[in-house]
Amino acid sequence: MKRLRILGFILGLAACATAITQNETLTNPTPSASLPDYGPAPELTNESWLNVNSPLRLADLRGKVVVIDMWTFG
Repeated sequence: MKRLRILGFILGLAACATAITQNETLTNPTPSASLPDYGPAPELTNESWLNVNSPLRLADLRGKVVVIDMWTFG
């Protein structure tokens, strides 16, 4: 019974060491290739807007985090 406890302890330590190694890999990723620069985004030219009082302009949104979800009523 004592050997089984020691074996469990050793396996537990090995599992923790593996988790730490994987964590270090995730927090220190290797640099990836840079993305191409396509220039500034084109202005939004929609005729209909939902949930806003007036049409949005990209210049008004500068410096803010923006999520754009595009879809049609097709």
